[in-house]
Amino acid sequence: MTTVGEFMTTRLVTMDGNDTLIAAAQEMRDCAIGDVVVTDGENVVGIVTDRDIAVRAVAENMNPASTRLNEITTRDVITVSQYDDAVAAADLMRTYAVRRLPVVEDGQLIGLVSMGDLAVEREPQSVLADISADDPNN
Repeated sequence: MTTVGEFMTTRLVTMDGNDTLIAAAQEMRDCAIGDVVVTDGENVVGIVTDRDIAVRAVAENMNPASTRLNEITTRDVITVSQYDDAVAAADLMRTYAVRRLPVVEDGQLIGLVSMGDLAVEREPQSVLADISADDPNN
């Protein structure tokens, strides 16, 4: 059995729900990532992606300088353990139509596993794996 912990990323960026969309977009740009995990202290409360900023905020004419992450955060986040089976994690992504799952241990965020991570591990010859394994182009 291949576990989530074998290929999850530990390169995480967390932000508070009161941070602005501009701050999140700048973090994503500076860290060459597509998401930030929104926390309330130690607890994961949601995820905001670059797509969320574009579709849920900018397309709805929300002001990125004053809109807070809490206003667009995807809540009810499904989490996994680093010891969970990778296939089960992929099934959760499919079931809940999500592309990322926070990895927690004893309530603490320790990583993130994405659809791209799973593709690189499970189907290294796939187009998604090829794209996911490449360095960012920005």
